Amino acid sequence: MDRDIRDTERYRIVAEYFRNWLEPGFGRVTAAIEPAIRADGAAVAMTGTVFDELEGAGYTRIAVADEHGLRMVTGGPHSDRCPRWSPDGQALAHLSDRAEEGVFALYLLRGGLGEAMATPPVDGTVEYCSWSPDGRQVLLGVAGRGADLAGGQGSGTTKGTAAGPAWLPEVRGVADAHEWRSAWVYDVAADAVRRVSPQGVNVWEATWLGPDRIVAVASPGDPSENAWYTANLLAIDIADGGDQVVYKPNDQLGWPAGSPSGRRLAVVEAVCSDRWIVAGGVCFIEPDSGSVRTLDTGGVDVSGLQWIDEARLGYVGVRGLQIVVGWYDIAADTRTELYAAEASSGVRYPGAAFAADGTAALIVATYERPPAVSLIEQGGVRELASLANPGTDWLASVAGTAESVTWPAPDGLEIQGVLCSPAGEGPFPLVVLVHGGPVYSFRSQWKMHYDYTPLLVSRGYAVLHPNPRGSSGRGRDFAAAVVGDMGGADTYDILAGIDALVADGIADPDRIGVMGGSYGGFMSSWIITQDQRFAAAVPSSPSTDWYSQHHSSNIGAFDTLFLGEDPYTAGGGKHFQRSPIAHAGKARTPTLLIAGVRDRCTPPGQAEEFFNALRENGVETELVIYPEEGHGVRTFPARIDVSTRILTWFETHMPAAANRTD
Repeated sequence: MDRDIRDTERYRIVAEYFRNWLEPGFGRVTAAIEPAIRADGAAVAMTGTVFDELEGAGYTRIAVADEHGLRMVTGGPHSDRCPRWSPDGQALAHLSDRAEEGVFALYLLRGGLGEAMATPPVDGTVEYCSWSPDGRQVLLGVAGRGADLAGGQGSGTTKGTAAGPAWLPEVRGVADAHEWRSAWVYDVAADAVRRVSPQGVNVWEATWLGPDRIVAVASPGDPSENAWYTANLLAIDIADGGDQVVYKPNDQLGWPAGSPSGRRLAVVEAVCSDRWIVAGGVCFIEPDSGSVRTLDTGGVDVSGLQWIDEARLGYVGVRGLQIVVGWYDIAADTRTELYAAEASSGVRYPGAAFAADGTAALIVATYERPPAVSLIEQGGVRELASLANPGTDWLASVAGTAESVTWPAPDGLEIQGVLCSPAGEGPFPLVVLVHGGPVYSFRSQWKMHYDYTPLLVSRGYAVLHPNPRGSSGRGRDFAAAVVGDMGGADTYDILAGIDALVADGIADPDRIGVMGGSYGGFMSSWIITQDQRFAAAVPSSPSTDWYSQHHSSNIGAFDTLFLGEDPYTAGGGKHFQRSPIAHAGKARTPTLLIAGVRDRCTPPGQAEEFFNALRENGVETELVIYPEEGHGVRTFPARIDVSTRILTWFETHMPAAANRTD
């Protein structure tokens, strides 16, 4: 394909697809995350995404849903996000970069909301905030100007200072002051901010532990993304900055939550591949006694925690293909499950917020149904506001249907997935879309989180979204099965799913494609070197050479952890054996590789290495590198361009209809 494809018929078709879907929602909230429910349960605030044109990544606004419907309560400029109600419900804290684009600060909306009040600046950009139990202070998680962004945030770094002339070099070595993350506190009465975490401690995420302490997932001495994989849980006194390690995990940590008194805390521990993408077991800790135990959440891999009161711990997470909301009564040692459904919430894992009576706010969606702000009560589910509009109605009309599917792996283990199909009878050409991570999982989700799934279905393709071993939602052992075996049993889990769909007459064995991003990019590069059934492949942001990946990525700890070896094993070990590039001579599949220049976790050189290896071995291949994108293509018009290239690749090599030539 040419560098500029904007004059092609397929680009016109894909651009029209995006216009039909998004233009009717211009100026309205069309996606929402970060729900926050007022203590009385009568209003839910959220971060809503808004587009006015097909340019950039849109912008975000704080929106509030209540009995009167949904309304935006902030107006920018730039973006507003992370709303948090004060304990008395009289103020709404949130973050905004209205003063300087890309640099977020704390703002307060009071009483009847109205105009937001700015608070004093901090040294960096604020990533999250939370109120103290007594409502007197707000905790701020601050990233320096130049701190790494996680892969799930698009990789790259936060906005830097860019001081000096353009010719000055980038210098790496000793950690710069702008690479660190820290915890700060805003005192509401004094209208003042101060840093409360110690120097030399990198705070990945933190929350209140009573009114006088915070609890933080933190790493001493190292602000790099590598350090997150071995972070501990620290209690920090906000008066003097004194810190105490309260838990050293075996795996990774996320979503800490402290009770109002500070006598109890909980944190999620899980085998994780990405920061901020954490779902697993719940550790209950009494920091003063040092007591630690694991709570029984009924098979749910938990992705969010909140203390409702001193006795009840609210949780949300995934179990198989379901999202689940409930609470755990610590005193009674009992679990109450409020909601379980084959649906989704949030961008990756579900997040929920709890009111004082235990009512949960959740933004619920399925493949066929766009997000809706919902209240989860003991008596059932009550919808406050839907984000549907004529554009989402149009997308649902062309996106086909989704169904849960299962199949046996070669060793008999049941594997789950979501199959999206067009109307009519098969066999269809099948595209297998492999998720990233590897520790993540698909559920029925609005457009399956990707632009490509409904686009491909609208053009006659079935799309399988498998959850092979290594996926979340089925407990630690299932997730940990990929550790030391990337590209092993999980490969055959996926191939078995294809075999099952072929046997059922759903998939055409001569028209099988594969694609995916991040770990899905690795798998869609790897699997075509292990099996030659694939007619086309589209790896995005892939890892293709684990040795060079280790030495060029900002998460070299990942491959060491998930391959179970360091890269200096004699003979190359798994860093060689499980690298797609080492097996490129066996590939025959036409392959389109996609990467972003700003990607620091799977640098574009990974795609370039595999492109050169395939071309050297006579395989038809193309490499597309987007200069302003990082870990995934996230902005318009690049989203139209990449979708066009993906559709063109599959329609060229495995067309959905014999007479399709457009």
